[in-house]
Amino acid sequence: MTATVANSSVAGHGVAVAFEDLHRWYGSVHALDGLTIDIAPGELIALLGPSGCGKTTALRALGGLDEADAGRILVDGADITHVPTNKRNMGIVFQAYSLFPNMTARDNVGYGLRLRGVDPAARKRRADEALDLVGLQPQAGRYPHQMSGGQQQRVALARALAIEPKVLLLDEPLSALDAKVRRQLREEIRRIQLMLGITTLFVTHDQEEALAMGDRVGVMSAGRLEQIAAPAELYDRPKTRFVAEFVGLTNRMPGTADGDRVVVGGTSVPLLPGSAGRGPVIALVRPENIRLTALTDGAAASAGPGTARVVATSFLGSLGRTQVVLPDGSLVVAQTAASDSSILVPDTAVRLEVAPNPVFTVEPEPASSSAATAVA
Repeated sequence: MTATVANSSVAGHGVAVAFEDLHRWYGSVHALDGLTIDIAPGELIALLGPSGCGKTTALRALGGLDEADAGRILVDGADITHVPTNKRNMGIVFQAYSLFPNMTARDNVGYGLRLRGVDPAARKRRADEALDLVGLQPQAGRYPHQMSGGQQQRVALARALAIEPKVLLLDEPLSALDAKVRRQLREEIRRIQLMLGITTLFVTHDQEEALAMGDRVGVMSAGRLEQIAAPAELYDRPKTRFVAEFVGLTNRMPGTADGDRVVVGGTSVPLLPGSAGRGPVIALVRPENIRLTALTDGAAASAGPGTARVVATSFLGSLGRTQVVLPDGSLVVAQTAASDSSILVPDTAVRLEVAPNPVFTVEPEPASSSAATAVA
């Protein structure tokens, strides 16, 4: 049975964390460029971005594994910017499990407690409670080579929690696991984090993980925080071009803007703040905001603006994605019902409608592709 917060020594309470105008240079590379984030007690912040954007540097700076060149880091109101790593009481879980191969799961979990001088009896009790919390108490006597990758990462999580850290730092902890185990473990990590109420910084390049786990998600690019918001707000109301193009799948569709609205696919829709506002633009339209209706032979013969032709359909379980080509040759991807896969077969003529939801628009680029794009 999983340990409850009430009787577990690993239970704690969240503390506030603040990055204040943090800067970090590596030679000429500005890895953190004025990073400012306020993390509420017990909140899970997911930092998302491409490789080299500065998200891991931010985590390492909070953990004391990297030194900031300017700015401050506050934990529970105290300035820890120059506090040594071993005095910060941070629990860290890395992508690599970093378990000692010659130690059992219990001994691995208790290692941090041992370094802190906790007596053997208390160390065993707290290690077993931490293992129980992650569902591995029955495997306490096993060695790493006797456990699966997911189990090893649970041991690493238990080890981070056993020391009763002020803050939990997760540096892409799921990226070495297969897809099914990743989904299971991310749900388990989120459950435990909510149960303990521990303030957590989670770094990932996986958008699905960030949106599924974070109370808020911060998107970083070139050392800067582009936007931080609740997952739904980040997805539906991006504030910058980078966020609009980076988060999720978008179609680049030509349109004409008049200041606060844009006509795209024959539909007038509102513009999001920060959009390119006048003249020819490229509207970034989500696949789920495009509706396709198969045309009859007669309607297909008279097809004009607002029509398209199916190129391919992908089956994704309960949903599908259908790729269509517009009369001007532009490719557009729509999210469709799985049951439509038998109707929207290649070469089917369809009518395309854009939902009247706000969109982000950008200036057209010479020879730019209008196919749907996504960045992992």
